[in-house]
Amino acid sequence: MPHYQTELYSAKPAWLALSRQGRQQFFTAIGSAMPALSALGVELITFGKVDQSKLHAASQTFFAVWRCPDATALEALVSGIAQSGWHEYFDTINAGGKGTDFAGHLTQLGEAA
Repeated sequence: MPHYQTELYSAKPAWLALSRQGRQQFFTAIGSAMPALSALGVELITFGKVDQSKLHAASQTFFAVWRCPDATALEALVSGIAQSGWHEYFDTINAGGKGTDFAGHLTQLGEAA
């Protein structure tokens, strides 16, 4: 089964203080790393802004969802994001792991301690 990574994140003061040019340079650097992740089979499913009107909405501002073919690719994604300097600019919560189907997840929930 594939592995998935979901990120929830909000801008830190360092991001808010960054000039438009500084932000663009950061985006360019992030974009240049994407081909290497794609070569590992890392696939972006979606990015977005958290809809705060939804019941039990996350307090973070943004989200990202990724699919990876295996644990090695997932680790490369998480490591690459950290190495990019992302966490200097964004408070991030990561939720990643091996995917399962509905029955498998019910088993996981049933076995929760």
